[in-house]
Order: sequence, then structure tokens, then C-alpha cells
Amino acid sequence: MNYLEQLRTLDFKDVGRWPLLFHAVAVGMIFVLVAVGGTYYFVWRNKVPQLEQVERQEIDLRATFESRQELAANLEAYQAQLAEVEQTFGAMLRQLPGETEVPSLLVDISQTGLAAGLEERLFQPLSEVSHEAYSELPIRMQVVGTYHELGNFVSGVVGLPRIVTLHDITLRPEQQRDGQSSGRLVMDVTAKTYRYLEHEGGGQ
Repeated sequence: MNYLEQLRTLDFKDVGRWPLLFHAVAVGMIFVLVAVGGTYYFVWRNKVPQLEQVERQEIDLRATFESRQELAANLEAYQAQLAEVEQTFGAMLRQLPGETEVPSLLVDISQTGLAAGLEERLFQPLSEVSHEAYSELPIRMQVVGTYHELGNFVSGVVGLPRIVTLHDITLRPEQQRDGQSSGRLVMDVTAKTYRYLEHEGGGQ
């Protein structure tokens, strides 16, 4: 009787009477199943979370690499932008008056109002306000003139070679003693000029 016929006649209820060869094969299969099951339970199942963690780290590292690669690829463009910003910043700093230039700038602002035909009723420099890198000098002003003259004054201030900004602007009609409007406007405004504090330790 060959092995195939013996396999067909095996009685699974009476394993003890199987031929030695089939006993060995059955034991081998059981051993393989136990080994595979043990490997999955004790090794593979415990390694899966580690594998998932490594995969997440790989995704993060890949994203970081791509971000840095993009920065490296655009390095020359960023350097050009930085140089442009530094040049613009330097040009703006040159528009800020030094401490010795402030009095002449105040005269320029006052002369701008007079040149526009305004009547200057108040020109009061206030206390300098220091910030981290610059200080600002506010000047409270009250001028009287026509709408066109006031417009010329504002344009003249904007056109000064030094930075001067206008704040808290209020306009009202000028009233004569009889209560009638004179046709002119009264403008209250605070003009601010700025001074860079680089040589003074940042305003400390």
C-alpha cells in the first residue's frame, strides 16, 4: 500500500495507530503552527506599534527634509530679499532726524504751514516718548486756513525730507465774533517726528 492510500485510510479518531511517518509529519505541522503563532504573538504583535511609530517618524522627517530642501533651493532669493529690506531700512533710517537736526525740522514744519498761507495759533512740542529702538517727538498744532491751504500744508509735510506723520486731526469751521462762519477751517493736529536710538542703547 502506497503513502497516498495510507493517507486516505487514516483514522483521525485513532491517531495512535498511524504509521510512524505520518506521526512525524503531524508533529512537524503542529510544531510549525505553534512556532508561527508564537512568533506572531510574542514578536510581530509587539513590533507593530514600533513599526507604526517609525513610519510616523519617517513621514515627519520627510516633511522636515522637504521643507529644508525648499528653503535651500530658495536661499538666493531670500538673501536678495534680505538685502533689499536692509537697503530700504537704511533709507528709512536716513529719513529720521538726529538729535541735532530736530530743531531745524521743527522750523521746517512751522514754515510749511506759513508757506501754505495758514495762520498758526499753536505750535507746542511735547515731551519726547521713547520706544525700544526709536523715540517720537509729538508737536501739538492748531492752524487756520481754507480747505485748499490745509491740503497744501498736509502735502508739504508729507513731502519733507524727514519722516513726519500727522495724527488726531480734527476740523471745524472758524466762528467769528458775531457767530457767523468766516469761511475758514480750524485744524487741530498732532505732528510726530521720530529719532532712531541705535547709539543710545535702544532707548535705555
